[in-house]
Amino acid sequence: MKALLRKLLVGAFAMSIVVALVPSFLFGQTYTDLHDFDCTVDGCHPIYPGILAQGRDGNLYGTLPSGGAFTNGTVFKITPSGTITTLYNFAGTDGAGPYSGLTLGTDGNFYGTTFVGGANGVGTIFKITPAGALTTLHDFTGSDGTDPYGPPVQGKGSIFYGVTYTGTAYSITSSGKFKLLSTSIPGRSFAPLLFASDGNFYATTPEGGAFARGTVFRMSATGAVKIIYSFDGTNGIAPYGPVVQGSDGFLYGTTAGGGSSGGGVVFRLSTGGAITLLHQFDGVTDGYSTTDGLVAATDGNFYGATSSGNNGGSAPYGALFKVSKNGTYSELYAFDQTHGAFQQATGRQHTNGILYGLTSSGGANGVGVFYSLDVGLNPFVSLMTTSGTPSQTIEILGTGLTGATGVNFGSGSASFTVVSDSYMTAVVPARGTTGFVTVTTPSGTLTSSKKFKVIPVISSFAPTSGPVGTQVTIAGAGFTGATKVTFGGVKATAFTVNSATQVTATVPVGAKTGKIAVTTPGGTASKGTFTVS
Repeated sequence: MKALLRKLLVGAFAMSIVVALVPSFLFGQTYTDLHDFDCTVDGCHPIYPGILAQGRDGNLYGTLPSGGAFTNGTVFKITPSGTITTLYNFAGTDGAGPYSGLTLGTDGNFYGTTFVGGANGVGTIFKITPAGALTTLHDFTGSDGTDPYGPPVQGKGSIFYGVTYTGTAYSITSSGKFKLLSTSIPGRSFAPLLFASDGNFYATTPEGGAFARGTVFRMSATGAVKIIYSFDGTNGIAPYGPVVQGSDGFLYGTTAGGGSSGGGVVFRLSTGGAITLLHQFDGVTDGYSTTDGLVAATDGNFYGATSSGNNGGSAPYGALFKVSKNGTYSELYAFDQTHGAFQQATGRQHTNGILYGLTSSGGANGVGVFYSLDVGLNPFVSLMTTSGTPSQTIEILGTGLTGATGVNFGSGSASFTVVSDSYMTAVVPARGTTGFVTVTTPSGTLTSSKKFKVIPVISSFAPTSGPVGTQVTIAGAGFTGATKVTFGGVKATAFTVNSATQVTATVPVGAKTGKIAVTTPGGTASKGTFTVS
């Protein structure tokens, strides 16, 4: 496994010397090399995970692990058209080797890690403002992990969660309160965690597991870890990239090796551990060794890149591809080295609909490029939080938000504030329903990339006691579509949703003294104690 890691880290650069230059192939898509990195000024050689974050201002933010003023890597901002600004140069004492990329927090700041450097030389967790003011939140000591690759991701509330290369997991607040959650991550970790719709975190390790060939694991917010799948070679080896969650609830990801030809696979995995291979790379016609994660785009398809290719094949410098949920695969663009080569970092879809990514080499200076791939997808809005209760304020990223005239959470109209053309807030309405959020703008209606779950709340109920057969009026919000009411855990056989803010239910036979609960498609609310007399 260590040999494979070394191969993946340096192979892309070595291949640029021995592979003959071939023309790129463009299959009905628009690929644009927007910026060629310069080690001296920008930083260079982005590799995994290299997560790009979209800021409130509509620009993209990321990290480069080497180069810059002190050769220790940088944090950069880049516009969708390719104008770059170096926000921060790492000096070593504040960290070095920021492989991570960035996560946008709900506070508007960005969060990332450095692989080495800091007070103890084994990596840091940092926060940086859009203007470039950096705060070191935590210096790893060794006993709490070392050499973090991925950025921390935000879970519920304002707490961030992450893993380190040496197999530890942690939580940290925006003010730097650090907690070691686990020392049992099943192998060295390169990818960031995915905060999934079930409230758990999912990630990959390229080694470990039952066959020592990599895993997908689940972690709770308290640090309980369970391997949900161990790769055996036939179904892939060494997943370096993160997993993403599709609208169907399944996890999707890639491996760097294994499969029928040894070139890696694209897989779909249930959270219970049932795997389906969607594509197996043959190393000749479609490249091999995918180390980046997939982008779950708004057309329901997944986009990614192979990080390597073979002499004589159609994609010697790697290629961009699309794969559907049922496994229909197509190559979209073959890198030509002149405009980028060997993508290893995970790309993203901007709210303008266009895909953006980073290559680890190629371009005018041979040290990587920032590119866009326009496959004709429409603009959309991105929710910073995908669940919440009525009256909660939700942050929304978008494009062309100025002049917006309406926001709906499902069928419920919301009050909102447009802060800028690319950022707004909205208050979850009492009559909101679980579903997509839509924003009406002068240019048309923008739909959220993910569904929003409206979690119901109970404010009161009356009476607070009574015998079986008593009719109880429950007040609150978010009740539309309620599917169940319980008294002390016993299901009411008769209830009526009078409105989004009121439910009446009859105390059922067998009811027990305890909490009243109302369940909707968005979740369950419970409150107080109803006494069965």
